[in-house]
Amino acid sequence: MTCRHFGACGSCSLFDLGYDAQLVSKRGELEALLAPFYKGEIALHPSPQEGYRARAEYKIYRDEGGLHYAMRHLDKRGFVLLEECPMVSPAIEARMWRLLEAANGDEELGRRLFGVEYLSATTGEVLVTMLYHRRLDEAWEARARELAERLDAKIIGRSRGQKVVLQDEYVTEALEVEGRIYRYRHYEQSFTQPNPAVNSRMIGWAMEQARRYGRGDFCELYAGAGNFTIPLSTLFGRVIATEISKRSIQAAKENCALNGVENIAFVRMSSEEFTEALEGKREFTRLRGIDLAGYDLQTVLVDPPRAGLDEGTRRLVSGFETILYISCNPHTLVRDLESFGATHDVVQASLFDQFPYTPHMEAGAVLVRRR
Repeated sequence: MTCRHFGACGSCSLFDLGYDAQLVSKRGELEALLAPFYKGEIALHPSPQEGYRARAEYKIYRDEGGLHYAMRHLDKRGFVLLEECPMVSPAIEARMWRLLEAANGDEELGRRLFGVEYLSATTGEVLVTMLYHRRLDEAWEARARELAERLDAKIIGRSRGQKVVLQDEYVTEALEVEGRIYRYRHYEQSFTQPNPAVNSRMIGWAMEQARRYGRGDFCELYAGAGNFTIPLSTLFGRVIATEISKRSIQAAKENCALNGVENIAFVRMSSEEFTEALEGKREFTRLRGIDLAGYDLQTVLVDPPRAGLDEGTRRLVSGFETILYISCNPHTLVRDLESFGATHDVVQASLFDQFPYTPHMEAGAVLVRRR
């Protein structure tokens, strides 16, 4: 990827390294971190080098020339006014500059606009959230509907205490994994994987490892909207998945229906609550109708936030025969691996380059109970 803003825009801090060199550097760093636990080869899963990002958020900057997209400067002193952004998906690229032109030419659309968020899908669908420092009225809604039609996009307007949804508030993603298409509703301002191509590879990797090392019934913690759960459910008889977000649980159930999946029980509870339920310390009405004792839970997948697993969840996870760990922060992954070292061995590891041109890494590790 080439971009005229390399070296200035803070979004791409590895601008001075070619893409292949970035991957070599990242793998070296991950190898060093995992060295106490894993001596095997770390498989690399590269990203497309441009048009890879399905989500983007831009500040709107105003000057005498009008409205501009802006990103924080690499040195964090001020902003860079963007003239291009080749990392975003083609679906976003095809609309973002036309939207900015419309906002510059229409007082209703541009007045007190301070940010724009984009969410796209491989199907070509795009959801746009326009953020304002003013109350949105019928005049804005009329202009926004016209804009949505011109852009062939879904638009949501937000201001303090106000949310105006003009069409749906989600896009429908379609990911091909192992020759099958899986469909997902991705809702506005909910967590979704930002890089669809790498996400497909992560899911495929998880399925390959589950097929090789998985046992018994399957459990997933931090399940989100079913990104991993739904494809992996095809490999197990019974599946239970937990997620704390009410919106994500709603989306996960909708996604099960979209994919014709019926063997997953999605439960809205934290990992701490689920630990208490499995240990018989508390009863939860949210588990009514679910016979936890009837599950033979031996395989677990965790995809926690950057903070990794808390102590209670580490205790819970250590009870499984097979652990599939997806990590967006290898440093907390290492901390958690230390807690599993007495009982489990790391048998596979991979690096998924979700965030090209940045130092961030997504890692995958498979742990199997030591015999």
